Amino acid sequence: MQTVTLKVSYAPFVRSSDSIEKVMYNVAIALAPATVLSIYFFGWRALVLTILSVVSCIGFEWAVDKIRGREQTAALDGSAFVTGLLLALNVPSSLPYWMLIIGAFVAIVISKHLFGGLGYNIFNPALVARVFLLISFPVAMTNWPVPFGVDMETAASPLGVLKTDGVAAIQDISLWHMSFGQIGGSIGETSAIALVLGALWLLFNRYITLTIPLSFILTTFGFTGIFYLLDPLHYASPIFHVLTGGLLLGAFFMATDMVTSPIALRGQLLFGFGCGLLTAIIRLWGGYPEGVSFAILIMNALVPLIDSWDLSDKKQKAKEEAK
Repeated sequence: MQTVTLKVSYAPFVRSSDSIEKVMYNVAIALAPATVLSIYFFGWRALVLTILSVVSCIGFEWAVDKIRGREQTAALDGSAFVTGLLLALNVPSSLPYWMLIIGAFVAIVISKHLFGGLGYNIFNPALVARVFLLISFPVAMTNWPVPFGVDMETAASPLGVLKTDGVAAIQDISLWHMSFGQIGGSIGETSAIALVLGALWLLFNRYITLTIPLSFILTTFGFTGIFYLLDPLHYASPIFHVLTGGLLLGAFFMATDMVTSPIALRGQLLFGFGCGLLTAIIRLWGGYPEGVSFAILIMNALVPLIDSWDLSDKKQKAKEEAK
């Protein structure tokens, strides 16, 4: 029997009728509901931040491609557009414009092109930029304007209230406000309904699967639910943890990045489980009220090991079955 050696590598590597442009702009369409509602809740400044972030990312992409002598059309393949859109949705509407431009530089130049460009980056570029901004400018990145606020009125996010004031302080936050998005937070993470609508678009068009999002969300739900059942006076309900913060945005739109997530099913389940567990641990006992960004980046770093274990194990089993 002839032995065929297959080389498995990281995406994009599959011949498909879907171009990079088609995939990226469909992701942008899926993010449209969250983007529109962010402008509805946080006003014109959310619109300006979104446009500035997208233009900055495309501009840095164009500049780096020119320096590297690559085709300038790469700046318009949609990847920089999506990175800029995700970055804008991950910051508060009060963030100074110059800080956002620095974030765009970190996302495109440092996190993406220093690793080789699209398809070679280890970490999600928008998340690297968000964490960089959070660590570098913690006050500006945790200054949350309230929805429909006047003169940039601010208040703590629901997770921030939980961290500082405890469970009793979040009892007045209604399930509808958490679902629709009328709460404080990054401009694109507040509306669970808008994010789920966008996720359905990606699922319907088969650009993502439910493997990573479900394992991510259910792990966070289950882990926080255990402690809620043990001590509901000290720990918030798992529904609160799912509907607040960046869990849905991260699970559906960032953890599913085909470049920085595992290739096979078993690895994806482990990846999602790790993201969910780390998110829950950070939220319950960490110094930050939110843990989604850190959890995804940590698991991004483990993807080569997960793939190596998963694919090597499958290869070994295939050899044993062939004997």
